[in-house]
Amino acid sequence: MSMTVWEWFEQRSYHHRDFESLGRSGGNGAERPSTTLIFPARNVAGTIGTILTVVNDLRDRTGLPDQVIVIDADSPDGTADVARAHGAEVYSENELMRAYGPAQGKGDAMWRALSVARGDIVMFADADTADFEEHFVYGTLGPLLADPQLQFVKAAFRRPFKQGEEKIPDGGGRVTELMAKPLINLFYPELAGFVQPLAGEFAARRDVLSNVPFFTGYGVEIGMLIDVLDQVGLASMAQVDLGTRQNNHQSLASLSRMSSVVLRTVAAREGLSQRLGSALDNGALDNGVQGVWEQADTYRHAVATEDGLRMDEHLNELVERPPLASFTDDSALTTTA
Repeated sequence: MSMTVWEWFEQRSYHHRDFESLGRSGGNGAERPSTTLIFPARNVAGTIGTILTVVNDLRDRTGLPDQVIVIDADSPDGTADVARAHGAEVYSENELMRAYGPAQGKGDAMWRALSVARGDIVMFADADTADFEEHFVYGTLGPLLADPQLQFVKAAFRRPFKQGEEKIPDGGGRVTELMAKPLINLFYPELAGFVQPLAGEFAARRDVLSNVPFFTGYGVEIGMLIDVLDQVGLASMAQVDLGTRQNNHQSLASLSRMSSVVLRTVAAREGLSQRLGSALDNGALDNGVQGVWEQADTYRHAVATEDGLRMDEHLNELVERPPLASFTDDSALTTTA
């Protein structure tokens, strides 16, 4: 089924209120697909308990979700203990599939989490949300439970920016607005209808997630959006308006690094890095540095400070994990944190 981006936006954009009945009754578990909810977590002891209380209330009443997993980054603040006390299955991201070494960021934790997910539908959600509500869960799962043709659902929401007492209703999501959306419009205009292309809240059928690669860091969301589009097509994708969501805000310097990873992820999918490297190696760019090509794993950030000018250097590795369905890994261990 072929759809224009406008047709998709009109026909595949839902509201969480469309699935309120799931919040009253999740339906007969034997008749619906099973569901897994996964929280990648790092130092979120202050929020994960409240979130899991909301999830448990929904689960006790409706049976949704069937499985709740927290993938902890061996957080020193006690995140794993809090999550375990609230009944979640807790795994260390560094113990799952440890043949692949220590986990390299959020995307790697998500990839490894699939090895212990049992649901037919798998949902991911951020663990640092300060205003988590039940409809975040049933609203995101709703389209997949209601329409067997849909394969992937992304959350949409307003994200305010809050600094001290000041609150700007739509000032959050700066990497999304300044980097992700312009890139999508340029290279993948069919995806331009997604309100929050970098949202950590999304759900998909497990077969879909098992057949796409995962970038290990902050490139995981945009990489997945591109790869799912290629695998299932736009008509099998959807989004759900969840209202308003409040997350922690990163510093401008951190957002710059995140933007760099998003840019490099799109460049990797478009083959731009290889093409630029080849052009430089062949002397095609007359800029005085023919034959010189440095890998972009190093991100250099020059700033002006009160003490003068400074340039910092950060390692921004872009690692791509293969689709989980492409191999059987007997070394995928499931030691709890």
